[in-house]
Amino acid sequence: MKRIISTLLFIAVATFAFGQSAKTDTSKKDTSKNDGSFSIHIGGGHWKDDSTHHYKTHYPKGFIGITFARFDLGLATLVDHGSFTLQPQNKFLSYEQWKTSNVGFDVFQMGVKFSPNFKVFASAGFDWTLIRLHDNITILRDQPVLTYKQDSIQYSKNRFSSSYLRIPVSFDFRTDEDRRGNRWHFVVGPEGGVLLEGMVKQISQEFGKQKFYNPYHFAEFEYGGFARIGYGDFGIFAKYYASDMFQDSPAQDGLKNFSFGFTLGF
Repeated sequence: MKRIISTLLFIAVATFAFGQSAKTDTSKKDTSKNDGSFSIHIGGGHWKDDSTHHYKTHYPKGFIGITFARFDLGLATLVDHGSFTLQPQNKFLSYEQWKTSNVGFDVFQMGVKFSPNFKVFASAGFDWTLIRLHDNITILRDQPVLTYKQDSIQYSKNRFSSSYLRIPVSFDFRTDEDRRGNRWHFVVGPEGGVLLEGMVKQISQEFGKQKFYNPYHFAEFEYGGFARIGYGDFGIFAKYYASDMFQDSPAQDGLKNFSFGFTLGF
């Protein structure tokens, strides 16, 4: 996972730099003949074609394309029936808060800009919740309900994770650009997800590094809401899933997922 995060951060920085270069280059062109009815966006960052200071355009206008944006990196927290304290039947999921994280980003988007200050778009990307388990246990595969066994060995890492295809719908309210060419963004919307895979990753002296893949009763579909606030390309996010984290495992009914942290690229 560290290698994935490092690679994603490198891509994000490169994309951000490309976006800044593209803004500088395009601001010198005369694009008054562009009606802005359709555009393809490749890369992250925000673009000058959103600004009436530099472009004559007509609204509403659609856009669709490949992107690398809304890279989220934050902490994940389990919420058990409205409480941050796990109930007795879920104590086996006790975790290290500062090592339990949420990572995600979008790779596709399409929507409509209604004005320089408001757009609505749907996107698709990937989302991981990485739970760093506190106890030396193993979550068992292919069980009728979520089941674990207590282990007699010491794990230096014991991580229980899920990966989802995320599909958010964003309502992006933006201020006018300031003298530096940046805006404030206030973004809210619903988000759904489709389960891709569950995984247990363990590291110990006895067995080295081990990975076990299984759905582990993670919900096949999840739904919730999110909010993002930021300036320029940087901001913070919060996300709460109203659906339960697990399915077909009655003891875990009411266990939900909340995350918050930093985001890059609006």
